[in-house]
Amino acid sequence: MSIRIGITCGDVNGIGPEIALKAISELWTPGIEFFPIGPEQVFDSPAAWRIPFKGNLTPGKITAEASKTAVAAIERAVRGCLDGELDAMVTAPICKEGLKLAGIDYPGHTEMIAELTGTKRYGMMLMGKGLRVMLATRHLPLRAVADALTKENILEAIELTGEALKWFGLDNGRIGVCGLNPHAGDGGALGNEEATVIAPAIASARAKGFNAIGPVPADVIFYQALNKQYDAVVAMYHDQGLGPLKMHAFDCGVNLTLGLPIIRTSPDHGTAFNIAGKNIAKPESMIAAIETAIQLAGRARNNGITE
Repeated sequence: MSIRIGITCGDVNGIGPEIALKAISELWTPGIEFFPIGPEQVFDSPAAWRIPFKGNLTPGKITAEASKTAVAAIERAVRGCLDGELDAMVTAPICKEGLKLAGIDYPGHTEMIAELTGTKRYGMMLMGKGLRVMLATRHLPLRAVADALTKENILEAIELTGEALKWFGLDNGRIGVCGLNPHAGDGGALGNEEATVIAPAIASARAKGFNAIGPVPADVIFYQALNKQYDAVVAMYHDQGLGPLKMHAFDCGVNLTLGLPIIRTSPDHGTAFNIAGKNIAKPESMIAAIETAIQLAGRARNNGITE
């Protein structure tokens, strides 16, 4: 039986449809079925699942209608996964400004898909060129990060990371945990979150059998991870984790949502409105996202698991 992968259009005024079609062309092989999900204006394949789009294609422009169509494609892909029509879904980039314009109250794919699947415990892992990064907080203003960090959400991030590493065949994966402050607080001289929140979460994770190490200063932990000291890193906030990842694997990063009852990956970049419609977008990150989805779908089918 073929592995069936649904690929959403993302924001149709961005590069999503272009990189999806390029990736499908690159990866087509017997035993894998691809189902593009979006309007006929961007996906004219007989295998495509149609989503209505009432607006006009205007590459590079943020519109409410494009975002509504992107969300409809996501909803259809989630239903397909939950109903067994698809083995995994891969999402092309959406525009958060467009979601706001359309009155859609989600900060991003991760939170939207978690709600659509009824998932309360979930996380966002980014991967590329051997680096795996989990985020303890996701789409928050930097000003809000310190107040949002709790022992519970850091512990959950460590646990989800450990479970994901087992999924990738690492039963006792080494998880490096970032500090929040410079020098991981420098013994309390530069902040106390390491002592009051992060270290207790690490201790609880270790008591549960997870191989968690830290808090480690964020300015050295990624160098150490690239030198095989850790199998994954838990970062405290979005740019702390994604800055190093994108520096290392900008063109081939993959976003994997953990904790869901379905498999969902995406490329680790945005809509790239500045080059939309020019047929110059590179599909490497989308290719890597699809390859990861295929890999995990195959493992889930063979092992009877989906997370």
